[in-house]
Amino acid sequence: MTTTYEGFTAAERGAMKERAKELKNGAKESEVLAKIAEMTGTDREVGERVHTLIREAAPGLTAKLWYGMPAYARDGKVVCFFQPAAKFKSRYAMLGFSDEARLDDGDMWATYFAITELTDEVASRISTLVARAA
Repeated sequence: MTTTYEGFTAAERGAMKERAKELKNGAKESEVLAKIAEMTGTDREVGERVHTLIREAAPGLTAKLWYGMPAYARDGKVVCFFQPAAKFKSRYAMLGFSDEARLDDGDMWATYFAITELTDEVASRISTLVARAA
Protein backbone atom coordinates (compact mmCIF):
# COMPACT_ATOMS: atom_id res chain seq x y z
CA MET A 1 0.00 0.00 0.00
CA THR A 2 1.41 3.36 -0.94
CA THR A 3 0.31 6.73 0.30
CA THR A 4 0.68 9.97 -1.53
CA TYR A 5 2.00 13.09 0.08
CA GLU A 6 -0.79 15.61 0.39
CA GLY A 7 1.42 18.48 1.59
CA PHE A 8 1.27 20.36 4.85
CA THR A 9 -1.99 20.67 6.76
CA ALA A 10 -3.60 24.06 7.20
CA ALA A 11 -2.43 24.07 10.84
CA GLU A 12 1.15 23.30 9.80
CA ARG A 13 1.10 26.04 7.14
CA GLY A 14 -0.28 28.46 9.71
CA ALA A 15 2.50 27.59 12.17
CA MET A 16 5.12 28.19 9.47
CA LYS A 17 3.62 31.58 8.65
CA GLU A 18 3.63 32.50 12.34
CA ARG A 19 7.28 31.45 12.59
CA ALA A 20 8.24 33.63 9.61
CA LYS A 21 6.49 36.60 11.24
CA GLU A 22 8.26 35.89 14.55
CA LEU A 23 11.65 35.87 12.86
CA LYS A 24 10.88 39.15 11.11
CA ASN A 25 9.48 40.98 14.14
CA GLY A 26 11.50 39.50 16.99
CA ALA A 27 9.77 38.22 20.08
CA LYS A 28 8.56 39.81 23.27
CA GLU A 29 7.10 38.36 26.45
CA SER A 30 4.02 40.53 25.93
CA GLU A 31 3.38 38.62 22.68
CA VAL A 32 3.65 35.31 24.56
CA LEU A 33 1.12 36.51 27.13
CA ALA A 34 -1.18 37.73 24.35
CA LYS A 35 -0.94 34.33 22.60
CA ILE A 36 -1.83 32.56 25.86
CA ALA A 37 -4.75 34.97 26.36
CA GLU A 38 -6.08 33.96 22.90
CA MET A 39 -6.27 30.32 24.00
CA THR A 40 -9.57 28.94 25.25
CA GLY A 41 -10.67 26.52 27.94
CA THR A 42 -8.13 24.13 29.38
CA ASP A 43 -5.42 25.28 26.96
CA ARG A 44 -5.57 28.81 28.37
CA GLU A 45 -5.74 27.65 31.98
CA VAL A 46 -2.81 25.24 31.59
CA GLY A 47 -0.87 27.69 29.39
CA GLU A 48 -1.07 30.46 31.99
CA ARG A 49 0.06 28.13 34.77
CA VAL A 50 2.88 26.59 32.69
CA HIS A 51 4.12 30.10 31.82
CA THR A 52 4.21 31.04 35.51
CA LEU A 53 5.94 27.79 36.48
CA ILE A 54 8.61 28.23 33.80
CA ARG A 55 9.25 31.88 34.70
CA GLU A 56 9.67 30.87 38.37
CA ALA A 57 11.78 27.75 37.78
CA ALA A 58 14.06 29.30 35.15
CA PRO A 59 14.01 33.10 35.32
CA GLY A 60 17.04 33.23 33.02
CA LEU A 61 15.06 31.88 30.07
CA THR A 62 13.55 34.43 27.69
CA ALA A 63 9.89 34.08 26.73
CA LYS A 64 9.24 34.21 22.99
CA LEU A 65 6.91 32.82 20.36
CA TRP A 66 8.02 29.79 18.38
CA TYR A 67 5.76 28.62 15.55
CA GLY A 68 3.00 30.56 17.29
CA MET A 69 3.49 28.73 20.59
CA PRO A 70 4.81 30.07 23.89
CA ALA A 71 8.48 29.13 24.12
CA TYR A 72 11.37 29.82 26.46
CA ALA A 73 14.91 30.30 25.21
CA ARG A 74 18.49 30.50 26.41
CA ASP A 75 20.79 32.65 24.26
CA GLY A 76 18.06 32.82 21.60
CA LYS A 77 17.68 29.04 21.30
CA VAL A 78 14.43 27.43 22.42
CA VAL A 79 14.79 25.17 25.44
CA CYS A 80 11.12 24.37 26.04
CA PHE A 81 7.69 25.26 24.70
CA PHE A 82 4.00 24.84 25.40
CA GLN A 83 1.87 23.35 22.62
CA PRO A 84 -1.85 23.85 23.27
CA ALA A 85 -4.12 20.97 22.28
CA ALA A 86 -6.01 23.19 19.83
CA LYS A 87 -2.82 24.05 17.90
CA PHE A 88 -2.84 20.78 15.94
CA LYS A 89 -6.22 19.46 17.14
CA SER A 90 -4.64 17.07 19.66
CA ARG A 91 -6.50 15.55 22.56
CA TYR A 92 -4.05 17.06 25.07
CA ALA A 93 -1.63 19.96 25.48
CA MET A 94 2.09 19.24 25.54
CA LEU A 95 5.19 20.60 27.19
CA GLY A 96 8.11 20.00 24.86
CA PHE A 97 11.85 20.30 25.24
CA SER A 98 14.36 20.88 22.45
CA ASP A 99 17.82 19.38 22.19
CA GLU A 100 19.03 22.57 23.94
CA ALA A 101 17.42 21.26 27.15
CA ARG A 102 19.72 19.49 29.52
CA LEU A 103 17.51 16.50 30.21
CA ASP A 104 19.95 13.81 29.07
CA ASP A 105 19.45 10.61 31.03
CA GLY A 106 21.38 7.66 29.65
CA ASP A 107 20.70 6.54 26.10
CA MET A 108 17.01 7.55 25.96
CA TRP A 109 14.78 10.16 27.62
CA ALA A 110 11.45 11.88 27.10
CA THR A 111 11.29 15.29 25.44
CA TYR A 112 7.49 15.73 25.20
CA PHE A 113 5.02 15.48 28.05
CA ALA A 114 1.24 15.34 27.65
CA ILE A 115 -0.68 17.52 30.08
CA THR A 116 -4.33 16.70 30.62
CA GLU A 117 -4.65 18.41 34.00
CA LEU A 118 -2.26 20.62 35.91
CA THR A 119 -2.37 19.18 39.42
CA ASP A 120 0.10 20.13 42.16
CA GLU A 121 2.10 16.98 41.37
CA VAL A 122 2.25 17.85 37.66
CA ALA A 123 3.24 21.44 38.49
CA SER A 124 6.07 20.14 40.66
CA ARG A 125 7.31 17.84 37.88
CA ILE A 126 7.20 20.71 35.37
CA SER A 127 9.19 22.99 37.69
CA THR A 128 11.80 20.28 38.25
CA LEU A 129 12.13 19.49 34.52
CA VAL A 130 12.38 23.14 33.50
CA ALA A 131 14.96 23.95 36.16
CA ARG A 132 17.02 20.97 35.01
CA ALA A 133 16.58 21.85 31.32
CA ALA A 134 17.64 25.46 31.84
